[in-house]
Amino acid sequence: MNDTQFIQALQAIVGQDQVITEASDLEPYLIDWRKRYRGTALAAVRPANTHEVAAVVQLCAQEKIALVPQGGNTGMCGGATPNPQGRQIVVSLQRMNRVREVDTANQTITVEAGCILQAVQEAASAAGRYFPLSLGAEGSCSIGGNLSTNAGGTSVLRYGNARELCLGLEVVTPQGQILNSIRGLRKDNTGYDLRDLYIGAEGTLGIITAAVLKLFPIPVAQWTALVAVPSAEGAVELLSRFQAGASAQLTGFEVMSREALDLLKHYYPALASPLAADNAYEVLVEISDYESAEHAMALMEKILEGALESGCASDAAIASNLSQARKFWDMREHIPLAQADDGPNIKHDVSLPISAIPQFVSTCDEMLRQRYPGIRIINYGHLGDGNLHYNVAGPSASETESFFVNRQKEIQALVYAEVEKYSGSISAEHGVGQQKVGYLPDHRGAVAFSVMQSIKRALDPDNLMNPGKVIAL
Repeated sequence: MNDTQFIQALQAIVGQDQVITEASDLEPYLIDWRKRYRGTALAAVRPANTHEVAAVVQLCAQEKIALVPQGGNTGMCGGATPNPQGRQIVVSLQRMNRVREVDTANQTITVEAGCILQAVQEAASAAGRYFPLSLGAEGSCSIGGNLSTNAGGTSVLRYGNARELCLGLEVVTPQGQILNSIRGLRKDNTGYDLRDLYIGAEGTLGIITAAVLKLFPIPVAQWTALVAVPSAEGAVELLSRFQAGASAQLTGFEVMSREALDLLKHYYPALASPLAADNAYEVLVEISDYESAEHAMALMEKILEGALESGCASDAAIASNLSQARKFWDMREHIPLAQADDGPNIKHDVSLPISAIPQFVSTCDEMLRQRYPGIRIINYGHLGDGNLHYNVAGPSASETESFFVNRQKEIQALVYAEVEKYSGSISAEHGVGQQKVGYLPDHRGAVAFSVMQSIKRALDPDNLMNPGKVIAL
């Protein structure tokens, strides 16, 4: 069938109003939120349920037209953006946003892929339960995207990333079949774990349409502190102290470099740190307690007292109320927004053994500053799980665009080479998308990459599921 007939066939499946072809209406589906990646498409399709997704995929498989799954379109690596050739369709899951079930006895919630993360958190809270996945984009990112990129966020230290929070999936295969593994089971040894194939695959093996997620009791109390440390070594020592003293009660441990805090202060002065500005790093620490607020506070104070006496911390402020705690978290969450206000920067979402982080930062900082005088290194991230957002910007806001265009590839190569020295990863929580697809073969090694290619060819032999992302065939 020709393009007109194909569009009409899509309309017959999802309704005429849910197939978007007008250029102005189609535009938001063709570009990522950072405006770094832009493509074209025949249409954006908005199915209402899993059966409509399956029918759309069957039609595309028949006509050999590739699909790009898209949720909240908040990704960092261009994984949900179509290519420039214009022969793909975007499958938007925004309408599939129902909470299907909350099972408080089983401590699970079953949601459709288009559910916004914040809505899942709120549904859990309304049922007297806690869903711990939390990240800066939680007001707009979707569960399908969170699972497809194996999102991390700020609570990985205690609860794990998206993979650990998922018990079961519903997936539409590249052939348009519905794989129903919607099970709220914590133990299931019946063959291969298909769930984990699709989590982190960025829609290259199938389209996640629903998931069963773990819930937890709501903590009785949470205490948040902002702590100044003199060095990256001091931050790691502080982490060790909190791990030893608080154990599983430690739910958040975020690190922010001085340059990151200075950038934040410049663009969001109301979020300036209350601590002295002569420290190299500040750490955001959160303790969650199931006993009492008094118990949590006593624990926080005891650990901080020891850290200040040892010298691994130089100053600290414990949030006295929810408003102040929210401000501390706003500081951390607004750093990426300050970066966006400043202009494009060269981003690295890397993970390393925690013990290696001080040496990695020291070596990388020195190497890059020598090669590119005046650069700004905006280093922050989830130190508790070894995930750094190690970003490089030009010497000033007026130079960010040209610096990004001219230096991105060489700086990424330098940083990734350092990551390899410590057996780290070039993608911790943002995925691979199209940004890092060229780096994956060397990073994962020939054998691992060959196995991944074999899986892709076996499940999607026509390469119709988000081609050009993650795995290059």
